[in-house]
Amino acid sequence: MTAERDMPESWLPGRAREPDNMTGLSQKKQYDSHDPSGVPATGSNSKSVKRPKDSEPSENPPSDSQPNKPVLSRSYGKLPKWTKSWVLWTLLLAMVPGAIAFMATAMLLKLPTAPNCPSIFWPLASASVRLHCAQLAASKQTVKDLLQAIDLVKQLPPSHPLRSEIDRYMEEWSKDILDLADQSFQLGRLEEAIATARKVPNDVSAFKLVKEQITKWQTIWSKAEEVYKESEGELREQHWHQAFMLASKLLRVDNKYWSTTKYDELNRLIVSAREDGDKLAKAQGLAETGSVENILKAIKLTQSIEKDSYVYQKAQTTLTEFGRKILAIAQTKLDRRDADGAIELVQKVPVVTGLKLEVEDFIAIAEAQKNAWTGTVSGLEAAISQAQQIDISRPVYEKAQKFIALWQLEIEDVSKLEKARTLATQGTVSDLSAAIAEAQLIPANNPRAQEARQEIGRWVSQVQIIEDRPYLDRADQIAMFDDVNSLQAAIAEASQVQKGRALYREARKKIATWTEKIQRTEDQPYLDRARALASSGDLPSAIETARQISPGRALSGEAQASIDEWRGQLRARENWKRARETALTGTPEALAEAIRIANRVPEGSSLWSDVSVAVDQWSQQLLDIARAQGESDMARAIETARLIPRGTSAYSAARDQIRAWEEFLNPPAPQTEPQVSPEATPTEEPTTEQSTTTEGQ
Repeated sequence: MTAERDMPESWLPGRAREPDNMTGLSQKKQYDSHDPSGVPATGSNSKSVKRPKDSEPSENPPSDSQPNKPVLSRSYGKLPKWTKSWVLWTLLLAMVPGAIAFMATAMLLKLPTAPNCPSIFWPLASASVRLHCAQLAASKQTVKDLLQAIDLVKQLPPSHPLRSEIDRYMEEWSKDILDLADQSFQLGRLEEAIATARKVPNDVSAFKLVKEQITKWQTIWSKAEEVYKESEGELREQHWHQAFMLASKLLRVDNKYWSTTKYDELNRLIVSAREDGDKLAKAQGLAETGSVENILKAIKLTQSIEKDSYVYQKAQTTLTEFGRKILAIAQTKLDRRDADGAIELVQKVPVVTGLKLEVEDFIAIAEAQKNAWTGTVSGLEAAISQAQQIDISRPVYEKAQKFIALWQLEIEDVSKLEKARTLATQGTVSDLSAAIAEAQLIPANNPRAQEARQEIGRWVSQVQIIEDRPYLDRADQIAMFDDVNSLQAAIAEASQVQKGRALYREARKKIATWTEKIQRTEDQPYLDRARALASSGDLPSAIETARQISPGRALSGEAQASIDEWRGQLRARENWKRARETALTGTPEALAEAIRIANRVPEGSSLWSDVSVAVDQWSQQLLDIARAQGESDMARAIETARLIPRGTSAYSAARDQIRAWEEFLNPPAPQTEPQVSPEATPTEEPTTEQSTTTEGQ
């Protein structure tokens, strides 16, 4: 880039005259310093070489056609004295050339001064000045300065000699603008980045990258936002793992803002939401216990979840659910007619559950029901008055209206019931019958219909008791004689109480007692006779006598038990007889069979002592036979001894004898010591470990 050199004014002559052609030459040089467009270069601190006004000649210079005629001064023939001094001329000749040389050298060595860009009048600025100032502005690397740089140079005509260089700079500065826009994008300022990119002039080649770059940014941004929103959605559903997996996708987003700042932000949100989710889960676990205290603790724990939490909305819904749980428990108490307990419970429901109006409605209904449950007309009227205060806009309005209709009917029923109860207080059959008739006037679908039926049933029972009590009283008097005929007469009297009446069960109990007495009186002789026969030893006759007592009668159980016992004694006698007969043969097999048959006799039998002695004797006989056989045939003796059963007196001796015979018949093989060859060396003997290994193989 070129700039005009400063021309000091001292270089201009003071009084010398210049010809016109010299003046024209100076003006020509001044115009040559301008650019081809004819605009003079301004902004330079140097001054053009001009003739000072006071140095212009007062007369026109002589032209070439005019002869040079000397102009003679008035003092031509007379010179000053100092002009004749050779010293003066010597000094002048020495100093003037040196001064000129010094000034020329100084002008040559002086660098051109840079233009002051802010103060330049741009319509008259040269291309080089514009390019220089544009470079200075672009070096600041701000969007504003880069655009200013482009604006400074793009106005130059296409035919300008510096056009190629200017186009190169404009392309470079346009890309710098896009880079700055991308920096804004990376910092998370998408709109700013797009606005910056769109500032690139549309007449530069880099402009074709603008749309492509903006599309790329918008695509990256929209994908990142989609991932972020999906992760937020998983957070709201408390799917922590899925939220973490989606958040990790942000690390692969080609944007520093999303891959760092937003990723860290989302991670913090996930961690915070997970902590809040754990709180909510713990609260739900407490509420599931069904305890009001635990539900209140759950509400307090859920209430600690902040508004900025992703679980906050679900927490608020859960708070309402917790409140409704308390309302449900209170409703259960109210259904059991515990109005005070229900009201006290719902008053504990916190306001944060959003159920304040529902709690107020519940209390209003409960207070009304409490008054209605007094069962009086005044109480019902008070209940109706309270229920009528519930506004039509409330959800329980329809319920209140139903209660009002029921309570209005109930007022009529209460009047009838009070009249019926008044009649029943007299206690006579006619009064009770009148009370029953009055209560039956209450329709079955009325609120007090069930209560009326209960009262009617109670009064009917009283009438039946009054009517049937004389039968039972007479039966008790007759049964006091305690003989069969009296008892049968008492049963007949009590049987007049019909089934389904109030005293029927009492009558049946008395009849059963008297019937049992009659049966015992009738059957006891048979049982006594049978027992007598059994004591005398005639068991078959005793059994036949006891069987005369029919099943189902009072003594049938005792009779059957005795029959079973006597039959067991008969079987024991039969087995004892067979055992003795079998033992008479005297063979080992017969004795063993006799022992088996004898063991069938029960230990509690009267024959057991004889059987026990006989079994011991027979087992000893078997042992004696086996020993006798052992003198000639030990194998047969062992078989005979093994016939002796366990538990007999000879069993232990038989087992010892069997072992002795078996050892005699099967003596152990003699153990021979291995002979060691005298030639064998110690190294040839196998070690213990080797021997063990060999034996194992």
